[in-house]
Amino acid sequence: MRLTILVVLTAASGVAMSPLPTTLPILLSTAIGTALCSASANTLNQIQEVPYDAQMARTRQRPLVRRAISPLHATAFAVATGVTGTAVLWTINPMTAMIGAANIGLYAGVYTWLKRKSILNTWVGAVVGALPPLMGWTACGGKLLPTSDYPFHFFWPPFLSDMAVDVSMADNPLGAFALFMLLYSWQFPHFNSLSYLVRASYAQAGYKMLSVLSPSKNAAVSLRHTVLLLPLCSVLFPLSGLTTWGFALSSLVPNLVWIKSAFAFWQNCGEKQARVTFQHSLWYLPVILALMMIHKPGVGWTDWERDSDGVGRTNPVSGIQKNSGHIVSV
Repeated sequence: MRLTILVVLTAASGVAMSPLPTTLPILLSTAIGTALCSASANTLNQIQEVPYDAQMARTRQRPLVRRAISPLHATAFAVATGVTGTAVLWTINPMTAMIGAANIGLYAGVYTWLKRKSILNTWVGAVVGALPPLMGWTACGGKLLPTSDYPFHFFWPPFLSDMAVDVSMADNPLGAFALFMLLYSWQFPHFNSLSYLVRASYAQAGYKMLSVLSPSKNAAVSLRHTVLLLPLCSVLFPLSGLTTWGFALSSLVPNLVWIKSAFAFWQNCGEKQARVTFQHSLWYLPVILALMMIHKPGVGWTDWERDSDGVGRTNPVSGIQKNSGHIVSV
């Protein structure tokens, strides 16, 4: 359940950060379709891992392990939610639906199979977790790859460029890549620190985790991606136009706090340091997403409610301004 909530929230962040105008039905349909696809993937995963979940304390209370439901019923649920979720997403954008279906296959197929074969399962799992924001991005009509008609645009700092900022140009594939990389890199310090704390259970169940095979490398990978988040936030996001350059400064504090804990985890490789790194991961993502919304270009937070004197009202979430019955993207 907690995993599905996280997946839905990150998909919603793709909708919220898109510079393209959206509607409440699109946001709700994206959330519902994503939740159903996530439920399908999680169920298919648990169907395959019943013998191994029974060996680990943190998973032996799952419904299939306790025989609260049968594998047949679980399979029917997984198929129903997977088909329905993909169909809901298809009504928004076929690309969104294809990403949702691909994520079910990646998680329930490739990732689940690799968990007992190779440490590469963690990298595949990071891709799975990084795709939901792209579902939200494409649900609004955003493109994922550059073309001659849809090229990369760069938003340089004011001191390097005196050109006026055209917010409409923020709808470019570099923004989608930035969202993907944020979730991709976040997962390594989040998961690697957690897997270190439960490495004995993973070893008992026979899972090929880096925390089991090489705890020092596990901590090093965690530190590497924690450090990578710093330039992602301070350079890539404002450069893509998803945020103003003020985000480069406001995101420094959460990034430096997390880097400090990840460095201690790498240096000492102890459970205390792993727990602190994991705890930081829990607040880091919502704080960063909130800061991104605050620094979203064209959003006038101080103008959310104006006097009804014909000036207009601005919705800070969608970035849509209404004036005299007309809708203008800002």
